[in-house]
Amino acid sequence: MTTLSEQDFRVKSDESFERARHALLPLADQEGFEIELSNGVLNVTFEEPTDERFVVSPNAPVRQVWISAMAKSYKLSWAPEVDDFALNGETLPQLLQRLTRAFLSGGS
Repeated sequence: MTTLSEQDFRVKSDESFERARHALLPLADQEGFEIELSNGVLNVTFEEPTDERFVVSPNAPVRQVWISAMAKSYKLSWAPEVDDFALNGETLPQLLQRLTRAFLSGGS
């Protein structure tokens, strides 16, 4: 595991959040949910099928990106082999897309 400096962590988390936001935009347009990147936090907000919010936030002290979604917590670390934050090989954009599709289809 590579330890990032705080500055590198901030830059890489901002870039990763922007990639994740961009990857979700077509699905958001199709399904009618909101994606907001503000003050370093990415919020994905749904009204259908139920009110739900996914919160993606940087945790600088431990150099991880944390996702709170569907009553679960996911902690992603920097993975230099995929040049992104990842959990079990799944990058932040991939994980958010999978969680979003699962939520929209009624799964968990």
